[in-house]
Amino acid sequence: MTEPADRTDPADRIDTSVPHSARVWNFLLGGTDNYPVDRQAGERVFAAFPGMVAMAQQSRQMLRRVVRYLAGEVGIAQFLDIGTGLPTMDNTHEVAQRALPAARIVYVDNDPLVLDHAKALLTSTPEGATAYIEADVRDPGTVLAEASRTLDYDRPVALMLMGILGLVPDFDQARTIVATLMDALPSGSFLAVYDGTDQDPDYTAAIRAYNAGSGAIPYTPRTPEQIARFFDGLELVEPGVVPVTRWRPVPGQEDVPEVSCSGGVARKPG
Repeated sequence: MTEPADRTDPADRIDTSVPHSARVWNFLLGGTDNYPVDRQAGERVFAAFPGMVAMAQQSRQMLRRVVRYLAGEVGIAQFLDIGTGLPTMDNTHEVAQRALPAARIVYVDNDPLVLDHAKALLTSTPEGATAYIEADVRDPGTVLAEASRTLDYDRPVALMLMGILGLVPDFDQARTIVATLMDALPSGSFLAVYDGTDQDPDYTAAIRAYNAGSGAIPYTPRTPEQIARFFDGLELVEPGVVPVTRWRPVPGQEDVPEVSCSGGVARKPG
């Protein structure tokens, strides 16, 4: 089933005067669900760093591999996907429910346009469930409370924070958010994270220009070591925190060039 989470018409609350990260990302992935202000911001980033398109594509590929691993190999049947962005091909629930038709997925984003598309497109198998929450990762209490309507916190949950923690500029605050969310989930739950890294000077320069000129929420690339700190107290799954292209690539894609984005997956012990 699909569980709508509506209040007012989201189209009435879309701000087209300021870029939104989900819509800029959609533009970089070749989508059409964006506005001129998003395209302008995306074009500036691409002009400064053409590799951004490959980064967007490869990070999305890692997300699919992560969900396939968690649902298909580990048997995780519940997913909390925060900062999901606009629907594309092979969204979290589609990948998970191919492996486990009864999987339950909660998507979280704070863009009304994403909500509008999610309600129309994020349909579920009859056995499972998908739900959408309009909320902010910086308010984990609300996220957890709303998600509890769909997810059972007595059973393992996969927490997906893919490309979202860079929107929390303070590193300690970002770590606190992760800890708060994971503390609410039972042993056997998993955390999946990726974010942009500061290893490529051209990438970091492009992000600085984006932050200075777009008016959007700034994005903060981090070191791979900082990304690894999000997994403190958890059991990292092999191969650990690595560039997204190196996280369990499918056969034939082992030689894809690295991008300035790293992530990993870890299990909550106990």
